[in-house]
Amino acid sequence: MEQMIITPIAKSLNISEKQVVNTLDLLEQGNTVPFIARYRKEVTNGLDEEQIRVIQENYAYQLNLKKRKEDVARLIEQQGKLTEEIKKQIEACEKLSQVEDIYRPYQQKRKTRATDAQAKGLAPLAEWLLKLLPNVNVAQEAANYIKEDVPTIQDALQGAKDIIAEKASDDAEIRKRIRNSMEHYGRLVTKEKKKHEDTKKVYKMYYDYNERISTLASHRIMAIDRAEKEKVIQVSIDFDEDYQLNWAIQRFTKKRQCPAVPYIEEAVQDGLKRLAFPSVEREIRNELSERAHEQSIEVFSMNLEKLLLQPPMKQKMVLGFDPAFRTGCKLAVIDETGKLLKISVIYPHQPNARTKEAESIMLNLLKTYPIKIIAIGNGTASRESEAFVAKLIRDHHLAVSYTIVSEAGASVYSASKLAREEFPDLQVEQRSAISIARRVIDPLAELIKIDPQSIGVGQYQHDLPTKRLKERLDFVVTKAVNRVGVNVNTASSELLKNISGLSAATAKSIVTYREDHGEIRNRIELKQIPKVGAKSFEQAAGFLRIEDGDEPLDRTSIHPESYALAKKILAQFALTPSMMGSEEARASLEKVTSSALAKELGADVYTIEDILDAIRSPLRDYRERYDAPILRSDVLELEDLHIGDELEGVVRNVVDFGAFVDIGLHEDGLVHISKMRRQRVQHPSEVVAVGDVVKVWVYNIDQEKQKVQLSLLPLQK
Repeated sequence: MEQMIITPIAKSLNISEKQVVNTLDLLEQGNTVPFIARYRKEVTNGLDEEQIRVIQENYAYQLNLKKRKEDVARLIEQQGKLTEEIKKQIEACEKLSQVEDIYRPYQQKRKTRATDAQAKGLAPLAEWLLKLLPNVNVAQEAANYIKEDVPTIQDALQGAKDIIAEKASDDAEIRKRIRNSMEHYGRLVTKEKKKHEDTKKVYKMYYDYNERISTLASHRIMAIDRAEKEKVIQVSIDFDEDYQLNWAIQRFTKKRQCPAVPYIEEAVQDGLKRLAFPSVEREIRNELSERAHEQSIEVFSMNLEKLLLQPPMKQKMVLGFDPAFRTGCKLAVIDETGKLLKISVIYPHQPNARTKEAESIMLNLLKTYPIKIIAIGNGTASRESEAFVAKLIRDHHLAVSYTIVSEAGASVYSASKLAREEFPDLQVEQRSAISIARRVIDPLAELIKIDPQSIGVGQYQHDLPTKRLKERLDFVVTKAVNRVGVNVNTASSELLKNISGLSAATAKSIVTYREDHGEIRNRIELKQIPKVGAKSFEQAAGFLRIEDGDEPLDRTSIHPESYALAKKILAQFALTPSMMGSEEARASLEKVTSSALAKELGADVYTIEDILDAIRSPLRDYRERYDAPILRSDVLELEDLHIGDELEGVVRNVVDFGAFVDIGLHEDGLVHISKMRRQRVQHPSEVVAVGDVVKVWVYNIDQEKQKVQLSLLPLQK
């Protein structure tokens, strides 16, 4: 590993170069990101999954950059034009775009006006003009190039100017200055097109808009890109063209006065206006879009992670309620383990309202089964269904609560092969009700079955590059599953395949083994399962939990490689593995210093701390640190609200400009970024995350649009 690659990565993450080198060594040995983050902290000095991912991606980029530098230097050298100065310029490049700017004058070009002129033998005339010789006759010199395909002096001079124009456009220093001017001082300008189909005025804000390139927010870039794609607006970058033209002309004419200067001025102006300005503008627009895409992918990933890590509502029987108008509301009763007990359908809403019958069916279900929570999907007819359920609870004094559940992707799952295999005799809508109920019992286990891109917790996700989005979301899913861990005897193959070291084939092999041999009794037994090799076992074992098995340590996050050390610690404090999690165990470890214990046992502090945590709370669920869903028993109407009202709500989505909060109305209320803190907030994710339960104040009510604006800050009275 070369220093020139390691140093910039360490600098960008503000970590030591040793951490980067050690992490890359571990990755090269075939270790997964979750395994390294959880069980090799002593090697990386505690780097988390995100830092390891960035190291992995940056290293790949730096390798690519290094290879491109070598290729460009070789290609220029093959033309006999590689100088020490060009070599230094290439070596100094920190981005691929900078390398491409240096290579631009030397690369093979498609047919252009300049290549056409060169083919006609006019390159020497262009070189002669650029010599800026005094006291010469330009027309007389040009006459020497007249031939069949260059019939006039004007044709000869035009060809020479075309060659100079392309040379000016390809000049790396000129492009660098144009880019700098656009990026730091340029403004993005949008104008409405005369004919378009924006009937709902979705893009009205951008009909006549301009903003500094340097301050453009990602969500505005995405909106402008989409409006341009839909032919609603035209977009350009406004900057000081005259200054750039004058500078470029001086670069080529060296401020001399000679007969060739007017021709060079014309050529340089043409080269910049026709070629360089549009080219650099395209590059900057592409970079803005890429930056916006990365930001949107980051927001999507962050929101998805919080959604996956919502705390499960353990030991609760749930009634899944999939709302609809015409086709009726589908109901599914699910027991504490997620097993389907009963399917039904009711018609509480128009156009086929049978309200009394719907109430009777609901009351019968609630009487027959000890249901604690009704999970209502947040799609079509959600709020009408909420009003129906709330009235039922109120009128009959029922000891049951309801919660609104995001049903994003439920229809995708319901129609999937996986759902058909799980419930072959049920209709799509019935499967959807089951999915909604299971999202309360164990959100991670249920959401894992759905393509992450179908879970709508981002902004402009349909405009994002599919491959890059999939990579990031797959990473988030893997990270979430491994942080939580899974019960190897109950986890689905969909859940298992995301465990560190396991693949889809290995996951299926584990499920098949369970079906053939019964419950897996200990982690060592995993080695007997076909397709689970030594490396798979090493990577996966710590994330696969076995409850009520032969070895009490198997139910914890302690890796089998550390069992001997864990038992040593237990023995030292007169504890047995079966005593883990007891008050006695916690009391025994109360005054233990992990650094002192690590020194005494000759182990690293990270592993000691993890073992001590597992002894105190062997069944601790990572998700417990987040807010549980809000349970309601009555409905809220817009008419009930007043400016300044204090409410409790759940964050449903976080975007660049704010957060959408479910306070129990038909539409989620918006907390704009400016209403989150008294101090400046760079991004809403600094303050809130999807699933957070927050206290909000009503800031504005729009009765006409039925929308509410909220604030995280109490209103000044």
